[in-house]
Amino acid sequence: MAQDLTRLQPKFDFNRREFVVTTLATGFALAVQPVSAQTITTDTTGLVAGEIKVKVPDGEMPAYRAMPARGGPFPIVLVVQEIFGVHEHIKDLCRRLAKLGYLAVAPELYARQGDVSQIKDFGKIISEVVSKVPDAQVMKDLDATVEWAKDSGHGNVAKLAITGFCWGGRIVWLYSAHNPNLKAGVAWYGRLVGPVEALHPQHPTDIVAEIKAPVLGLYGAADQGIPVETVEKMRALLREHKKESEIILYPDTPHGFLADYRPSYTKARAEEGWQKMLEWFKAHGVAS
Repeated sequence: MAQDLTRLQPKFDFNRREFVVTTLATGFALAVQPVSAQTITTDTTGLVAGEIKVKVPDGEMPAYRAMPARGGPFPIVLVVQEIFGVHEHIKDLCRRLAKLGYLAVAPELYARQGDVSQIKDFGKIISEVVSKVPDAQVMKDLDATVEWAKDSGHGNVAKLAITGFCWGGRIVWLYSAHNPNLKAGVAWYGRLVGPVEALHPQHPTDIVAEIKAPVLGLYGAADQGIPVETVEKMRALLREHKKESEIILYPDTPHGFLADYRPSYTKARAEEGWQKMLEWFKAHGVAS
């Protein structure tokens, strides 16, 4: 049986941990530049969009939020960053969701460990920052983000969803096992297996029995970092545990196929996956 990530977390003193990142990055992370000419840019017309601060026990975590300028409270979508943090692409995805009537919030979940937007070398992003981010901390920070949305008066917590990309795709699976109030999740090419160690004691295949909200997984069969065998293993476990979750595996499709600012962008798959995500939200009670 899967165990509580918070209980498995080493006894870090979060109250003494300083925030390295106090404001969000501007533009795209250095590691992904130059960006592609096909990059999509969503304007803020009709929206309230920009940086906010989410209160957590040890301070304030920067986050990006976008929502319609009128109406509300809106269905909430937690947007979990790629490995490159909350840079321009993640902000744009929030604006796209806001245009459709959602309150989309992307917290900077590496805020205590480092600013990956200023690191050009991919290996250093992993070794110096990402590998040091505890899963238990991420779960708590996402909970705090939900509280921010509730307290703002603009978010309807009865209609709570999560979506994430790459690093964030893995987090979607974990959070679906963590938060009993979550209605739906959509994981884009998130790693499903991995080495077990103190900060990352479990992976998606380890917590299938504990999944509380239906998750739609969107994966590419040509993903060099996520073997098809692991996707099929996850599918089998979901069937075994009779979970409502589903996985779509697109043939001849690479990792990062939604990332329009990178060469991996696959337009047809990206558009289809986006539509599948919206349909998933609607089918599970998360729609504007």
